[in-house]
Amino acid sequence: MNEKFSDDIYGRARVQDTPELEAYYKELEGLGAGALWTVANDIEPWEPKSKSTPMLWKYESLRHLVLKSSELVTPEQAGRRVVYLVNDNRKDVSAAVGWLYTGIQVTRPGEFTSAHRHKASALRFIMEGEGGYTVVDGNKIMLEVNDFVITPNSTWHEHGVDANGKTCIWQDGLDIPLVNALEANDYAVLEGTQELVAPINYSPMTYGGTGLIPPDKEWNKPYSPLFKYSWKVVYPALLEAEKVNEPNPLDGIIMKYTNPMNGDHVMQTMGASIQLLPKGFKGKAHKHTGSFVYQCAKGKGYSIINGKRFDWKERDIFCVPSWAWHEHHNLSETEDACLFSFNDLPVIEKLGLYQERFFKENNGHQIIE
Repeated sequence: MNEKFSDDIYGRARVQDTPELEAYYKELEGLGAGALWTVANDIEPWEPKSKSTPMLWKYESLRHLVLKSSELVTPEQAGRRVVYLVNDNRKDVSAAVGWLYTGIQVTRPGEFTSAHRHKASALRFIMEGEGGYTVVDGNKIMLEVNDFVITPNSTWHEHGVDANGKTCIWQDGLDIPLVNALEANDYAVLEGTQELVAPINYSPMTYGGTGLIPPDKEWNKPYSPLFKYSWKVVYPALLEAEKVNEPNPLDGIIMKYTNPMNGDHVMQTMGASIQLLPKGFKGKAHKHTGSFVYQCAKGKGYSIINGKRFDWKERDIFCVPSWAWHEHHNLSETEDACLFSFNDLPVIEKLGLYQERFFKENNGHQIIE
């Protein structure tokens, strides 16, 4: 079917206010009602529109304040000792971008949090430290730098650092704003710690990201049984893929973290990816529905988001709002760069809301304002 779209004013609300109409609106308001044409142009835009603004959080500026929090409050006092990152335009819902939350958590050697659970799904990307661990539904998993860890909704989980370890810092990502918007969130604390139900690192050792799945394992839950995606497996896989694949002109060598049982996203409401930008890579611009939070896992570069340049290096975090033009560049001609990201694509895709546009002017690159 050939479709023809109009961008003129016809089909849009064009009602001029009059004293009679204003009195009419007042009467409707008193009955908990309203006239659609007074809000239609705002709630039905010509194209997707985000309230969020692109932002960059510099790790070197935040790190000492993250560490200082460990001098001021204990994990037990704080519940979770986290410095959260908030978008200038999403402070009302404590979101970093769209309906996604992110923060930076610190845990010292010998510290741990009480086991708890909530309807919001959570993920971690490990930034620094040694001897950190998480326990998810009785599965204890040791954490290393650049490991990606999931905590699916309603699973009991707790975190800590072994007494002989080193202070650990990681990024938390949650869908708290989304679940709160749906008025479906909850929170519970378990008395004491969880009883372990499997050997340490059972999940990553069983579903280790190799493509080999034990034939006798049954898994009927709507999230990945692989609770940790190890950097020591992921990064070599990116390097191997680079040898035999042309880089995607938008994202370089990009791979999605998946549920090994079905190839789907790792959780119902949040997905995640890791991408390698080859030496000197200059990505072309596109925009799509879905909100993204990025962390630089390796190297340095910059992203142009809606015409503004954001320079990032290892551990910096930035966000790309839904329907924002964006492109990624590696500043180095001798080393690759890697970007971890998490997103709300599972929700966007399942609801049939995904769409994408490619920047066609200037050979695919934005002009920096």
